[in-house]
Amino acid sequence: MAGDGKGAVQTDYEILRLLRQMTTDAGFSHFMVARPPSSDVQRFQDRLILSNWPADLVRQYDQADVFAASLLVDRVRQTRLPVYGDIALMLSADRRQDHGLHAAFTGLGMVSIFAVMMLTGDEQGVVLTLAGSRALPDADEVPRLYFSLLQIMDRYERAMASRVTATERLSMREVECLRWAAAGKSSDEIAIILGISAYTVSSYFKTATRKLGAVNRMQAIARAIRLKLL
Repeated sequence: MAGDGKGAVQTDYEILRLLRQMTTDAGFSHFMVARPPSSDVQRFQDRLILSNWPADLVRQYDQADVFAASLLVDRVRQTRLPVYGDIALMLSADRRQDHGLHAAFTGLGMVSIFAVMMLTGDEQGVVLTLAGSRALPDADEVPRLYFSLLQIMDRYERAMASRVTATERLSMREVECLRWAAAGKSSDEIAIILGISAYTVSSYFKTATRKLGAVNRMQAIARAIRLKLL
């Protein structure tokens, strides 16, 4: 089991390394990969997949609760073409709800942003952003940046698909627990539905989370859905 965990960490590290290298090569300083808000999950931290944002910025942005109403999310949902401009795209149209975020972004050198929405294998969208203090890309650079992000996203998808191997497939009970959790049921409610103890439910969640290479229950559910296991 330890070997499996190590492999998952190496895979995550490789994707992070590629993103960091691409971000630096393109003259940006920060990157972020997240699912766009859904009708039932809108909090930024629940949608975040990967980033090199400082933890304090992630926490501040999440607490401000502006991701779902941001100009960025609105624009990437309307086009598959890259979206780029001032970092204010990360904020809502109503700047009265800034919450000090613009100053927080610019204080970290995040002045401009380049973003794309890409469909993944499960046909869900993923938002990828690059931010920094550099000038906005010109018409010749835009397709190069897009293609580089597309390659990294493809690598990430293939890495995720390989997480659940023949020896690490989810058991029927693990799938049932994840499916009921995705439907909004608590551990106690799932225990009653399945006729097992809440402790056993928690155990199933723990093993399913490990198998999926996730860090918490919410991420395990998202990855199981992405891999079409639910």
